[in-house]
Amino acid sequence: MDLSNLTPAEGSVKGSKRIGRGQGSGKGGTSTRGHKGQKSRSGYSKKIGFEGGQMPLQRRVPKFGFTNPNRVEYKPVNLDAIEALASSSNTDLITKQLLIESGLISKKDLCKVLGRGELNAKINITVDACSESARKMIESKGGTVTLIEYKDRNITSVEK
Repeated sequence: MDLSNLTPAEGSVKGSKRIGRGQGSGKGGTSTRGHKGQKSRSGYSKKIGFEGGQMPLQRRVPKFGFTNPNRVEYKPVNLDAIEALASSSNTDLITKQLLIESGLISKKDLCKVLGRGELNAKINITVDACSESARKMIESKGGTVTLIEYKDRNITSVEK
């Protein structure tokens, strides 16, 4: 016994059904496709949503609404999460990089600070956007909010 004379077990491998090879084979004539109709023709494939010639649902239901291609979507980060991050990292300077490293936002997200929660410490934060209530809370504690501006892919920081 060696690798050159190994064979599969008896009856484990079946031959393929040879259709369309004449009447004597028992699989000639209509070649197991039944009689006439779309499904018996070569090249047949049912389209997604095909309803037998009836107007399909996706064409019966009207289109509506509008999707703005210029929409800017921000990932929200609340003040309570920033407070927890500042206390755990023992820093008063919160940057976008620190938010990414902590897992609050991902690398490609634009970040917006929202005003839910309490802020007890003075923090300086650099993010893409900030709500008015969050800005007031941060500045009332003596901190600053710096917004990142994007113009023609050149990133600059602007104090607001």
